[in-house]
Amino acid sequence: MPKATSPAPFAPYEWMIAWRYLGARRSEGGVSVMTWISLIGIALAVFALIATLSVRAGFRAEFVDTILGANAHVTVYHMQRTDEAGRQTRTLPDYTAMADRVRTVEGVERVAPLVKGQVMANANERNAGVEVFGIAKDDLAGIRRVADPDTARGSLEMFEQGIALGSGVAQLLGVGLGDSVKLISPNGVKTAFGVSPRVKAYEVTYIFTAGRYDIDRTRIYMPFEEAQLYFNREGVADELEVIITEPEAVQKFETAIAQAAGAGALIWTWRDASGGFLRALDIEDNVMFVILSVLVLIAAMNIVSGLIMLVKNKGRDIGILRTMGLTEGAVLRVFFICGAFTGIIGTAAGVILGCLFAVYIDPIFAMVNYFSGGGVWDPSIRGIYALPAKLQLADVISAVALSLGLSFVVTIFPARRAARMNPVEALRYE
Repeated sequence: MPKATSPAPFAPYEWMIAWRYLGARRSEGGVSVMTWISLIGIALAVFALIATLSVRAGFRAEFVDTILGANAHVTVYHMQRTDEAGRQTRTLPDYTAMADRVRTVEGVERVAPLVKGQVMANANERNAGVEVFGIAKDDLAGIRRVADPDTARGSLEMFEQGIALGSGVAQLLGVGLGDSVKLISPNGVKTAFGVSPRVKAYEVTYIFTAGRYDIDRTRIYMPFEEAQLYFNREGVADELEVIITEPEAVQKFETAIAQAAGAGALIWTWRDASGGFLRALDIEDNVMFVILSVLVLIAAMNIVSGLIMLVKNKGRDIGILRTMGLTEGAVLRVFFICGAFTGIIGTAAGVILGCLFAVYIDPIFAMVNYFSGGGVWDPSIRGIYALPAKLQLADVISAVALSLGLSFVVTIFPARRAARMNPVEALRYE
């Protein structure tokens, strides 16, 4: 007589029993209500996790892009030295030769000499403290965020006939294209009575929006030769602005650029300038993930309470099934399917909601801003103009793995309790 073989794990009858238990009627203890509560809790927790990770990733990506798109990836300047007049200075006297040497470094995309100075801008009886960047027209055209025609007004072809203003500066001064702005520098012309402020008016020929509040609110670009005259930098530059092909890996270019720049040259990278803020964002990302993981765990614990109620209400059924020949493993798998199915459906719903939130964050945020009366997002505090979101596969996978892992783990304990229930005890009082 052939030996009977036991059915494989997760056989169809186990799925059938689990499905009937999941659809328990309200009169049977409200198990279906607990199932819905568990499912909704997990869906909301996964949604919150994916939405938060997407917003954090989008904020970091936007912040880094505004840094890399409107600033030097590497700044080359000179250590303090004494010039021909006996004054202490950090200017670059041989900036043209230095720039040519730096351009030969592999991975360097663009090198631009700069003259920089802080002045007071005046127009329409309004004042603003600004930072002036003296730069050549072709080099300005290479700054991606500044030269973007979709966000700028005016033409760079007219740049050498005036100055380029950040949109925030233009708004603060109340000026537009073709208007005149006076720049007032305290370090002006030396006279017999001391140094008199230098005051000169320039036509606004270009207005840009770099996407960063602090840049648009404080920055003005001026033709390089004009800036040399205005700031008394004849024949010298203040620094070199270096753009590289791999800004995220700027560390591997530092040594080569410093050697090419020559003796006395110092370098300052974008990570040196913003590294503290980026590290703070990374720490905040990790802390937020841990906090929201606790939220997912709390939601998953609802599965435990629902299964415990289910096991208690189905004690008689368990006793009968065990006397009919169901093994402990089969009973465990039945209740494991009940809990795991709730976790899977809840996780899937949470993933869908989280992805939709990340994709349609702009209209959602606009609606929130409208109903709250505006002013929800203050760019002067957060630096960028809108709440961004970047949906990343790694974030979705981590959220799914966390939710399903916790759902499966917490399901095991009440399932084991059901499997180890003594059928005699379960049927004694029936």
